[in-house]
Amino acid sequence: MRYPAKVRIVEVGPRDGLQNEKQAIATEVKIALIEQLAQAGVEYIEAGSFVNPKWVPQMAGSEAVFSGMARQDGVCYAALTPNLTGYERAAAVGVSEVAIFAAASEAFSQTNINCSIAESVERFMPVLAAAQTDGMPVRGYISCVVGCPYEGAVAPEVVRDLAVRLLELGCYEVSLGDTIGCGTVGSVGKLLDVVLPAVAADKLAVHCHDTYGQALANIYVALQRGISVIDSSVAGLGGCPFAKGAAGNVATEDVLYMLNGVGIEHGIDLERLIAAGNYISGQLGRVNGSKVAQALGNL
Repeated sequence: MRYPAKVRIVEVGPRDGLQNEKQAIATEVKIALIEQLAQAGVEYIEAGSFVNPKWVPQMAGSEAVFSGMARQDGVCYAALTPNLTGYERAAAVGVSEVAIFAAASEAFSQTNINCSIAESVERFMPVLAAAQTDGMPVRGYISCVVGCPYEGAVAPEVVRDLAVRLLELGCYEVSLGDTIGCGTVGSVGKLLDVVLPAVAADKLAVHCHDTYGQALANIYVALQRGISVIDSSVAGLGGCPFAKGAAGNVATEDVLYMLNGVGIEHGIDLERLIAAGNYISGQLGRVNGSKVAQALGNL
């Protein structure tokens, strides 16, 4: 077992965290959150999504967000782009890089995007071709890497083969997403035991949801295997759409506290990050979902 010396945090709060909110969120609020995250030292921010606004209304203003925010040197401002139209919209407003997403479950893929896993990958080909022409970095996501809400346990071999395929097609990194948060130290460990012999640790990230309270433990397993990129969401923004009332994304503040305890560098000011989490939580009319933020706020 070996720990990485430094971890890169991929902050997904402004996109994955806010996209399921029912209440309207002003563009100015989204911009303020992104700018506060950058000021706290976050170097990778998923700032929006260029999907059809009919399906994700909360992301309809992504052009305005990218056009209106003050960008900080050294910060990557990324966006999700499911198709060529989305990619073209993202490129027009100067995103730093884009992300595409597939699922390791046939049932999940069919239910959510009405096609097989193989067909979903084919749909990304125009995006990958355009990105290669433009010199735009592309990150890949794989959903349901441990379990699926429709078909249960997912075979690690399916995840491995899909990760290899996305890298072959041009993704520089693949994020392994435990979409319903059902993973445990045991199941995530077995997954990585299968994936890592085929995909180097420096090509992988983990995106652990905290539905069952296992996210930090699962991230720790990934750290022990040399994975040094962690997706997380400030204030724990983002619920799990398949488990009503359950937690979704792991809170970035909680991840940082764990990293501090192990002595792994991350370059983010925890106090300023908590302030950003408190800001957006206040705008949403709720308590900061981070356990660390709650504990430090009560000292």
